[in-house]
Amino acid sequence: MPLNLKEKFVARPYAIYDVFTSERLTGNPLAVVFEADGLDDRKMQAIAAEFNLSETVFVFQPTQPGHAARLKIFTPGRELPFAGHPTVGAAIAIAERKNGASNQDIVHVLEENIGPVRCAVRLKADATTFAEFDLPRKSVRLDAHFDRQALSDALSLKSTQIGFENHVPSFWSAGVPFVMVPLHDLAAVSAVDFDPVAWEQLAPLADGILASAYLYCRGGVNHTARFHARMFAPGLRMMEDPATGSAVAAFSGAIHHFDQLMDGHYPVLIEQGVEMGRPSLIHLHVDVHKGEIATARIGGEAVKIAGGELYL
Repeated sequence: MPLNLKEKFVARPYAIYDVFTSERLTGNPLAVVFEADGLDDRKMQAIAAEFNLSETVFVFQPTQPGHAARLKIFTPGRELPFAGHPTVGAAIAIAERKNGASNQDIVHVLEENIGPVRCAVRLKADATTFAEFDLPRKSVRLDAHFDRQALSDALSLKSTQIGFENHVPSFWSAGVPFVMVPLHDLAAVSAVDFDPVAWEQLAPLADGILASAYLYCRGGVNHTARFHARMFAPGLRMMEDPATGSAVAAFSGAIHHFDQLMDGHYPVLIEQGVEMGRPSLIHLHVDVHKGEIATARIGGEAVKIAGGELYL
């Protein structure tokens, strides 16, 4: 007789969302595992490796009254304290699961290892759901020196293709570390042939995490984009990522620093994933007060593409 998995194991519902996009099969795919209470870190790491997506988020009961959920975020190789596309995707998945197709604005708090994250979700019955969150930690610049030739060798570019205006390679983190590498133009970004071995030899560490590479230039294939980006993370057991909210969180500091933003509000649209055939659009809003970043928010759309149950 066939094994009845539902009787032998706990059935845990999951959904797959494409995040930072309104079109299925684009953006950054995310696995959202609901009712994760009872799973330990070893099991969650194995599940993330099984899905083999850039990140899998596990939804637990919150520890604080009034919060929506407790989240744990895993790449195929390790746990992360914070990540952008799991935060946006989980916020939307939780709201849609609870409220269905409806028209309402929801504000809820998600507990992540980095701390509580305030999210706003805009549900529309006839449109893709949008969510944005306040950065739980401001971007800070970390100490590091980069050899331009070593960087260009790791990216298979000429050293003259690195940098534009006053933007130079720099090291930033808003919870997850990234080396920000400005490239001359779209052609240079497109021409990158990333060497993970060479990168591991030059990339610094922060909080025990090997810094990932965030490559960017001004403009974009989409005429509304202010910046075009690519992200490579060999230290997280992923090569290229189609949309990276934690990188944009760190990038907010680089934009403020190099573009010398005056006091005011700055909406910035960033495209990523174009070279992978999974174009994504990430909304960044930065508020500057007295010369410093007062607040910053990251947002985007997400669309459900699949669902099912895990029998564990």
